[in-house]
Amino acid sequence: MKTASIKFVSLPTAIVRALQSGAPDANGQAPERHISDGDGIPCRHCQQDVAAGDAYLILNYRPFPAPQPYAETGPIFLHADACPRYPEVADLPPVFAVRKLFLLKGYNAHDRIVYGTGTLVPPAELNEAAVKILARDDIAYVHARSAYNNCFQCRIERA
Repeated sequence: MKTASIKFVSLPTAIVRALQSGAPDANGQAPERHISDGDGIPCRHCQQDVAAGDAYLILNYRPFPAPQPYAETGPIFLHADACPRYPEVADLPPVFAVRKLFLLKGYNAHDRIVYGTGTLVPPAELNEAAVKILARDDIAYVHARSAYNNCFQCRIERA
């Protein structure tokens, strides 16, 4: 299977800029502002770790169009200031390379988890595993999440 058949999709810039400007998160709260110590603060927009001394936001995010039983929400990090959006390409985002393990989950066209698609993979196997999940007709997209905390990292789609 070719990895060129997928693309990594970060949070949309319009949503990120609104949150960076103080718009409420999925809990209806303003994002919290903190200063990074440089240890493991992955921005879901640029897919880079927030550098030590830089400001970042912690907020609750729901990567689904509407609430429903499978529409998980959870904490994510963003740069507090504008950063460029990671392009929608098949190349593994930089922040993935410095992590040990990810949880991939497939979702159908109704934004519901498709049971049996959940898998834990190291970065070196992530593209291949995502391609395999997306090869199924009942899968619309895949979430890449932290294997340790289940935090949403990005969406993976067919290219």
